[in-house]
Amino acid sequence: MAESPTTSPDTPDDEDRRDFLVIATSTVGALGAGMAVWPLIDQMNPAADTLALSTTEVDLSPIEAGQSITVVWQGKPVFIRRRTAAEIKAARSVNLADLLDPEEDKARVKKPEWLVMVGVCTHLGCIPKGQKGTEPKGEFGGWFCPCHGSHYDTSGRIRKGPAPKNLPVPPYTFTNDKTVKIG
Repeated sequence: MAESPTTSPDTPDDEDRRDFLVIATSTVGALGAGMAVWPLIDQMNPAADTLALSTTEVDLSPIEAGQSITVVWQGKPVFIRRRTAAEIKAARSVNLADLLDPEEDKARVKKPEWLVMVGVCTHLGCIPKGQKGTEPKGEFGGWFCPCHGSHYDTSGRIRKGPAPKNLPVPPYTFTNDKTVKIG
């Protein structure tokens, strides 16, 4: 049987050229698809203003023993208290069986004199009183939420009232002896 004049058998050079064209076209197509999809993926990253709020550094040097300050982290108040020896002793001497949400003081602090916690009541999201010297500190010397009567101790643990949990401790690290980085 004779071959038609319009078709010819593939030569090895034709097969190599075809393989090269398939690989090159696939590669360019994959790169083009990646370049088209990248802006869609990149826009899902947090914005610069959000990243700026993700951490807060606080200078602790002006805080005296027994004083508290409030800073903002991710739009929430964070209470930082430099506890006195008496406050530390009171927090550590509590019988865990007496707590509504049992948690040792040592698990809530990285350095005994510094207590760092989110200052939002776990009952209905109020901000407890007790940061200023003139505010009520509740029956346990810590914080008091006047909205529904939750009392927190010197470790931020719920001791009395309707709040179901202790005041939460945010992620934080001490970058040096006088600076804490929250977040």
